[in-house]
Amino acid sequence: MIIARAPVRISFFGGGTDHPEFFLEEGGAVLSTAIDKFVYTTANYFPSHMYEYAIRLSYSSVELAKKIDEVEHNIFRECLKHAEIEKDIALHSAFDTHALSGLGSSSSLVVSTLQALMSFKKRFLTPKELAREAIFVEKHRVKAKVGCQDQVAAAFGGFNLIEFRTEQDFHVHRVPLSLERLANLENHLFLVYTGIVRNASDVTAHQLKKVKDNIPALRAMKKMAYDGYEILTNGKPLRKFGELLNEAWEKKRSLDGGVSNGRIDKLYKKGLAAGAWGGKLLGAGGGGFLLFFADPKVHSRLKKTFSPKYVLPIKINAPGSQIIFS
Repeated sequence: MIIARAPVRISFFGGGTDHPEFFLEEGGAVLSTAIDKFVYTTANYFPSHMYEYAIRLSYSSVELAKKIDEVEHNIFRECLKHAEIEKDIALHSAFDTHALSGLGSSSSLVVSTLQALMSFKKRFLTPKELAREAIFVEKHRVKAKVGCQDQVAAAFGGFNLIEFRTEQDFHVHRVPLSLERLANLENHLFLVYTGIVRNASDVTAHQLKKVKDNIPALRAMKKMAYDGYEILTNGKPLRKFGELLNEAWEKKRSLDGGVSNGRIDKLYKKGLAAGAWGGKLLGAGGGGFLLFFADPKVHSRLKKTFSPKYVLPIKINAPGSQIIFS
C-alpha cells in the first residue's frame, strides 16, 4: 500500500494571471502558501484475476470497473491513463477539508494521485516534474478550465512567489522569511467557510472569455504579487499586506460578475466591520472560503461575528506532496 498526500493552498495575490490565456503574452506571477490541510490518495495492488472487475475506486462513491474507460471519476481515470495503469489497482481518496472550496483541492488530488501511482510503478518525480505532469493531466486530459498555480503549490509546498512563462516553464521562488515573521503572518490569517460550493472550472471558463477585456486589471493583480512579496521580505508593517489584499479583492471582483454574490459581499463587509484590514475570496470565485487579514487582537471579535463551525484554523508553509506510507 502506498499513501501520498498533497497540501491545498491559499493564494494571496496574482490569481488569474496563472492561465496561459494571460501569461503566454504577459507572464504571470502568484504569491501563495501551502497550508496544513491535505488531500490523500491511497494506491494498492488489487488482484483483478479473482474478481469480475479490474479497478476499484473509493471516494464519496465506490466504483468497480472492468476497464479503464468505464471509470466515471475523471481525475482518477485520467491519472491512471497517464500512468499507463489499466488494471490490478485500487485507489482511495480523502480530504482534510471541503472540496470545491477555493483551496485548490482538485489540483491537489491530481498531484497526490500521480505521486501515488508513479511510486506504485517505482517511478519517482521531482516537485517540478510532478507539477508539470499534474498541469498536463488536469488541463489536457481532464480538460478542466483551471490555472497552473494550484498544481505547483501542491507539488512544491512552502510559501512561494511563482512566475509563469508557459505551462511547463515556471519558476518557484521561496519567500525568505524568518520563523518569527512567518508566525506573525500566520497569526493574522482568519479563514471562514461561506457554505457555498462551486465548481472552479465552471467559474473560470466564463472568466477566460473576458481575458482580453481584463488585461489591465490582470496586470495590476500580477504586480500585487510582487508588491506583497516586497511587503513581507522588507519588514514592512503587516497591515499593508492586509490593505493590499483588500485592493486585490476589489480588482478580482471587477473581472466578472460571477466572482462574488450578495451573500459573499455581506460576509466580507461583516469581516471588515469586525476589524479586518482586508481579505479576499479564495479560488476562482462564487463560493468557498473567505480569507480575512486582521490583527490577532481582533480575532476574538471575528470569531463572535462568524459561526465557529465555519472557521478553519490553519498553519502556513506546509510541506509539498510526499509519500507518507509505503
